[in-house]
Order: sequence, then C-alpha cells, then structure tokens
Amino acid sequence: MSKSIDQWGDIRVPPGTDRHVHLDVGETYSGITVRIPVHVRRGPEDGPVVFVTAAVHGDEVNGTGAIRRLIRDPDLVLTRGAVIFVPVVNPIAFDRHSRYMPDRRDLNRCFPGRPSGSLASRLAHTVFSEIVHRSDAGIDLHTAAVRRTNYPTVRGDRSRPGVKDIATAFGTEIVLDKDGPEGSFRREACRAGCPTISFEAGEVWKVEPAVTALAARGVRRVLTHFEMLPLEPPSPDDASSANESSASIITDETTWVRADAGGYLSFYIRPGDIVRSGDLLARSTTLLGDDVDEDGEIYAPTDGVVIGMTTLPAAHPGTPICHIACLPEGLSVDTVERRRAGQGQLQQRVRTELAANVHVEE
Repeated sequence: MSKSIDQWGDIRVPPGTDRHVHLDVGETYSGITVRIPVHVRRGPEDGPVVFVTAAVHGDEVNGTGAIRRLIRDPDLVLTRGAVIFVPVVNPIAFDRHSRYMPDRRDLNRCFPGRPSGSLASRLAHTVFSEIVHRSDAGIDLHTAAVRRTNYPTVRGDRSRPGVKDIATAFGTEIVLDKDGPEGSFRREACRAGCPTISFEAGEVWKVEPAVTALAARGVRRVLTHFEMLPLEPPSPDDASSANESSASIITDETTWVRADAGGYLSFYIRPGDIVRSGDLLARSTTLLGDDVDEDGEIYAPTDGVVIGMTTLPAAHPGTPICHIACLPEGLSVDTVERRRAGQGQLQQRVRTELAANVHVEE
C-alpha cells in the first residue's frame, strides 16, 4: 500500500468513519465528467485495507448488487482496518449496459493502465493508482459473459503470497488455481503486491438474490479472516461442517465442451451439477424436435463440476455448451457428492436458482 487511506482529494476519512468519495476518470463526448463512486469505511484502529470491486465489465451487475448490500448493512461495523467498496469500476460501459468500452476495448485486459493511453488504459490507470495502491488485498466480483451463466467459483493464483488464504476464507465450493489473463485486474494487482481474487457467479444484466447473498457472505468471511469483523456464530446458510472451505475443490484444469452439430439443444445438466465422464450433457434436435445424427449428442469428457454453461439453446458446430472444472487427482465424484450433504442452505439455494434459468430435460 503506497497511498494513504485517510485522504481522498479534499475529503478526509478519519478512523471509525465512512465517506462517499468519487474518482474522476474522463469525460463524455459532450464534456461531462465521468466519475467512479467509491465508499470508504474505516474501523477505529489501523489494520488491513481491502478493496471490493464490481462491474469492471459494465454489464456484470451481480457484484454491484452485492456491494450495495454490504454498504447498506448497518451491522458491517469494522473493528479495525478499512474497506474500499467500488460498486461500478467501469461507469462508461455500465451506462451503456455493455461489457466493453465504447472503443470495444475490454477494461479487464488493460491493467495497470497508462495515464496517456487509450480511454480504457487511462481508466485502468486511475483505478489502479487510487484503489490498488491503497490496498493490502482485493476481491473483484464478476459474472459470466452474455448468454451464459456461471456456478460460483473463486479464481486466484494460489502461488502468490496471500492469495491462498483469501481464496480459502471466501468459502466457495470451487477454487480455480489460475493466474488470470495478461492485463486482468486480479493478475496485475497481485503483481503489484496486492493479493487479489475474483469471484464468478451468475449472469449479466441481473442481480440474482442467491448469488449476491453468497458474494456478500464471502466478502464478510474475508474481512473476518483479517480480524476486521468479529467472528459470527454459524447460521443455517453455512455448512454443518466446522470448516466448509476445507472441502473446496481446488483445481487448475477446466475444459469447455462444444457442440459438433447445429440445432436446438436439450439440456441434461444444470449449473453446479456433478458429472462423470461419459454422462450425457445435451442433445441437438431440429426445430421440429427430431434428433440429429450421432454428432448431436454431447457427453462429458471428464469427471467434474459444471461451472458454466450456455443459456441459449440454439447452437452451431463449435458453440461452447458447458464449462467443466475437472476434479483433481485423488478426488472422486463420490467424495464430492458426500461433501455436498454437509453444505449449508445458501449453497443449495444458489444451485436451485441458477437451474431456474435453464430448461433441463428430465
């Protein structure tokens, strides 16, 4: 952390207070200043500074809903340290309901940015210098891309100092041990010495109740890990196990399964389903309901968990249908199924709500 959490331009945030501040990041075509809204909350004592960001892609608003839920929570009273909440990192794309910047650049490939670069690069530079350089750790909230949905997963490079602890504390069933693409927010933040994870769940253009509840719970768990919040007694939303996170599936291998034939898809899996190698995932049919040839049947190539899938049943050859997190060596499908019996109500609710967005054949 190289910048003070205490001073934001002309606004001072003393210990034990919270303030709304804004970061100027550019102008519109008509010259109106574009500003990122930021909420800074401090405990009465010094401690770690954690940032929580959302809508790096402007159409991914589940994280925005989770952060607003946390900001408005009167019980989120820090005992020490500070949290920097940024519900919309990319207001330019957010105003257009778009994943991308007006010039089609992906902000999440432009970090750490440059003050004299493109519009996306300048925005990335401001966010990096004003948010990351004040922080000791970070959580970046995302969803799937358009016409897809994601089962909740944490992604982070566990070889980076501090990332493993944050990923474990967040408490999702699936942890993908990956460093992220070049120029992505979490990868570049880690390179700058600020251990950061991303959380992926749900769809674009939606605020899904179970997803936002899970995201907010994960953030609170990370803050509790840093002793910034008091330890809370377990609730029915939590696992019956004393340490749910110890049962996480940690893997660095995933695979996308693609259609080999065009047609209208009948799905046989839901987000979060456990699959065995050879299980039928989907079948292509004609618009009149007839089966296509043998290329129309799509099978699981490996044991794993469905962490992403298309929500659009129309497919052509090569269309990505299903994203599977492969089970690591030594972990069987039977073991994963037994672990799920001890999961809390919230994790089960997430699977139920995500399944409601996909028509599944019985």
